[in-house]
Amino acid sequence: MTQHSQFALLGKQRFLPFFITQLLGAFNDNIFKQSLILAILFKLTVSADRDLLVNLCALLFILPFFLFSALGGQFGEKFAKDWLIRKIKFAEILIMLVGAAGVLLDNLPLMLAVLFSMGTQSALFGPVKYSILPQHLQEEELVGGNALVEMGTFLAILAGTIGAGIMMASSEYASIVASSVVVVAVLGYLASCKIPSAAAALPALHLDWNIFRQSWQIMKLGLGQRPSVSRSLVGNSWFWFLGAVYLTQIPAYAKEWLYGDESVVTLILTVFSVGIALGSMLCERMSGHKVEIGLVPFGSIGLTLFGVLLWWHSGGFPQAAQAHDWLAVLGHAQAWWILGSILGIGLFGGFYIVPLYALIQSRTAEHERARVIAANNILNALFMVVSAIVSILFLSVAELSIPQLFLVISLMNIAVNSYIFKIVPEFSMRFLIWLLGHSMYRVEHKGLDAIPDEGPAVLVCNHVSFVDALLIGGAVRRPVRFVMYYKIYNLPVLNFIFRTAGTVPIAGRNEDLLIYDAAFKKIAEYLRNGELVCIFPEGKLTSDGEINEFKNGIERILQENPVPVIPMALQGLWGSFFSRDPHKGVFKRLWSRIKLVAGTPLNPEAVDRQLLQTQVAALRGDMR
Repeated sequence: MTQHSQFALLGKQRFLPFFITQLLGAFNDNIFKQSLILAILFKLTVSADRDLLVNLCALLFILPFFLFSALGGQFGEKFAKDWLIRKIKFAEILIMLVGAAGVLLDNLPLMLAVLFSMGTQSALFGPVKYSILPQHLQEEELVGGNALVEMGTFLAILAGTIGAGIMMASSEYASIVASSVVVVAVLGYLASCKIPSAAAALPALHLDWNIFRQSWQIMKLGLGQRPSVSRSLVGNSWFWFLGAVYLTQIPAYAKEWLYGDESVVTLILTVFSVGIALGSMLCERMSGHKVEIGLVPFGSIGLTLFGVLLWWHSGGFPQAAQAHDWLAVLGHAQAWWILGSILGIGLFGGFYIVPLYALIQSRTAEHERARVIAANNILNALFMVVSAIVSILFLSVAELSIPQLFLVISLMNIAVNSYIFKIVPEFSMRFLIWLLGHSMYRVEHKGLDAIPDEGPAVLVCNHVSFVDALLIGGAVRRPVRFVMYYKIYNLPVLNFIFRTAGTVPIAGRNEDLLIYDAAFKKIAEYLRNGELVCIFPEGKLTSDGEINEFKNGIERILQENPVPVIPMALQGLWGSFFSRDPHKGVFKRLWSRIKLVAGTPLNPEAVDRQLLQTQVAALRGDMR
C-alpha cells in the first residue's frame, strides 16, 4: 500500500501514452467542432438560420452517443483495448482528412458529416477510455489516474475551444485548421501505438449489431448493477447535466449580465475548466490515495453552495457604452465574486466526479466494465439533452433569468443527490468519516502498507474512543468490517454509520449469548469472503488511557479462521472529545494530531492474546 503522487503516473509507460492519446482526442474534437461553429457564424455563406445550424452541430455530435455507445461497450469487452484504441485513432486520421477537405472547400454538408463521424468515434472510444484504466493502474492509483484524465480532458476542451478561436481569426484559417486537425490526429495515433497490452475482458462475447436492442440491454446492465455503482452512474450523469447547463448559458450570461465580449466568455470558460482541473488534482491528496466516495457529498455541497452564490452575486453589473473586454470586467469587484463562484463550481465538480468514476471502475466486474461505462455514456447524453429541454422550459416558458436558472439547478442538485445518498447511505457514511478525519483530528499513518491489498486478515487495535472505528476505517484503503460492543454500535447517529459499514455488534457471552454467537458467525463469513475484520480485543473503551487486558475472543476467531493478524495502535487519542478522559473538554485538543501505527503481520498459529497485547502496547508506546 505504498503511496505515490499521481503525477508520477505521467512518467509511466502504462499511463502516459494513454493519457496523451485521450488528451489529443479531446483537443482535436473541440478544435474541429468549435471551428465549424465559428465558421457557420462568421465565415460561411449559408441560407439556413445560423442559430439552427449551431444547434444542429450540437445534436450531430451528441447523437452518436445514443446510437453507438452500446457498440463501443461491446467492442471494449471483446477486443484487446490497446488494439481497439489504435484502430479508433487510425479512424480519426481518416475522418480528419475528410474534415480537412471540407474546411478547405467550405463544404458545410461535408463538415457536418465529419462532425457526426467524430461523435461516433468518441462514442466508441469512451467505454474503452475508462475501462482500460483499472487494467493498467493499481487500485491505489485509480483516483490519481482518473484525476489526471479529467484534468487533461477539461484542459484539452478549453485549449481546443480557445485554439479554434485563434485559428479562425486568421485570414488563412482554412489551411491552418485543416492541417492542425490532421496533425493532431496523427500524433494521437502515434501515442496510441505506445499503449501497453490490455487483454480483452470477454473475447467470447457475441456482438449484437442491433444498436437499439443492445443499447437497451446495456442500460439495463448498467442500472442493474449494485446500488453503489448504478447510483454512481446517475450521479455522474447528473454532473454532466449541470455542466451542460452552465456551459451552454455562459456565452449569454457573459453578454447579458456582465455586458462582456467574446473574451469574457473565454475568461469564464477558463476559470471553470481550471476549477475542475484543480478539484480533480486535489482529489487524490484529499482521498489519501484511495477511492474515497466521501468526497462526493462534499462536492455536492460545494456545487449547490457556489451555484447559489453565483445567483446571489449576479445582477447590477455596471454597463458601458461598448461591451467590456476581460480586463475591464476584472476591474470590477463584483466580477471577482462571480468568477470565484464559477471557480468553486468547477473545483467542487472535480471533487464530485472523480471519485464517482473511480468507484464505477473499481466496483464493476472486469468483463462488464466497458459496457457499464457505455451505459454511463448513454445516460450522460440523455441527461445533457434533458438539460437543454429544462433550460428552454425555465428560460422561455417560465421566463426565468439565467441567474435564476442557476439557482434552480443548484436547488435541484440537493434533491437529486439526497435521493442518491438515501439509496446508497455509504456515501454519507464515508463523508462523515472523511470529515472527522479532516476536521477534529489530523490523522497520520505509519506502516499501513503491512495490510494486504487483498485477501482476509484480522486487524487488532487498542480501544481509546467512540470514534476509533471511524478513524481506522478512514485510514485503511480497503473496506474494514469492525467488531464492536453492541452498546456502542447502538449509539444514535453513529449507529447509521456502523450499520452502513457492515459493523458486527458483539456482547459478552454472559451478557447476550445470541448476539455473541451471531457475531462470530458473521466474522467467519466476512473472512471467508476475503475481507478485513478489525477487532478491539479489550472489549471496552479504556477509562484511564491504558490498554486493558485482551479478551479470548480473538483466539477463537483465529482458531476458527486462521488468517494473518496485523497488530495496530492508536496514539494520541486519549484526552480528545470522544475519549472517556474525565478532564476532556469540547474544544480541548480540537484538530489534535493522532497517529495510527500498524505492525508486521503475524502468523495466526503463533498468536495468542497475550502476544497481541504486547505487540499493540509496543506499537502504542507512551503516546496514549
